[in-house]
Amino acid sequence: MSGHQRELNFRFLAEPTDVNYGGKVHGGVVMKWIDQVGYAAAVGWSGKYSVTVAVGGIRFVAPIRISDLVTVSAKLVHTGTTSMHFSVDVRARDPMDDQGERLCTHCVIVFVALDGVEGKPTPVPPWVPTSEDDKRLAEYAIKVMDLSKGIEETIARYRG
Repeated sequence: MSGHQRELNFRFLAEPTDVNYGGKVHGGVVMKWIDQVGYAAAVGWSGKYSVTVAVGGIRFVAPIRISDLVTVSAKLVHTGTTSMHFSVDVRARDPMDDQGERLCTHCVIVFVALDGVEGKPTPVPPWVPTSEDDKRLAEYAIKVMDLSKGIEETIARYRG
């Protein structure tokens, strides 16, 4: 692995404009944060403009409250020829207590790098897992996206 950025963290406070009527952050706002950190991570790895092509296995585990300190972390866990799969965790904590961070949302997000001329998919630097943990994460990312493909095929059958 050369100078390519494999991991990226965003940190900020959940703001009043991010919450719904119940005082919790909207799921759509969380998805926007996931897409933003994923985009920045994809560009950091590939050095190219990249677009979201899929999000799989998204789970909203715990709510994020107003004024929580939020950390959105993306970690590259698989590359294809032109695609990059990132494992994304959204964690939050109340900055006024010592309870620690709690996992709030998790997913796998896939980006494809595009060339700057025709907007066509372009190769990305390969990433090869070496540690057991990285191999496990790569297998997990592939399984999550395979499950998503199965769901898409099922939906297509019922639409047709």
